[in-house]
Amino acid sequence: MPHYVRFQGATRNDRGHFPGVFALVNNLARQGLLTPAQEHFRRTSNDWYDTHFTNPAEVDPTVYDRTRHPGAAAWFKSTSPHLITRVDGYLAILRTHRIPCHRLHSHAPGHVIYEDPDQVVVVPRRLA
Repeated sequence: MPHYVRFQGATRNDRGHFPGVFALVNNLARQGLLTPAQEHFRRTSNDWYDTHFTNPAEVDPTVYDRTRHPGAAAWFKSTSPHLITRVDGYLAILRTHRIPCHRLHSHAPGHVIYEDPDQVVVVPRRLA
């Protein structure tokens, strides 16, 4: 049975969902709250992920559509440790800013609406 991993905030956003680790750090950047070193890490790491990780929205522009797929969230496949271990730097930034982020594990995180070799995007079962 496949195993999935997700990193998400502890507080719901204005739409009632828990933002993922990348959204949390990118939000800090938009607010101008990152140090120069943190911003450098964020930018270079985001660039690395852009190169080595498929953006589901580029494959299926509707995958994160709030009406069609409310609460859609991406989960890493546990078979992609090269992607999961790089999240540690993002978690360090969040700790510095005292923003809690949880690591979740699941064999069935929700209704799969997108899948590639490294991840799935799911609608949580309570919303599917």
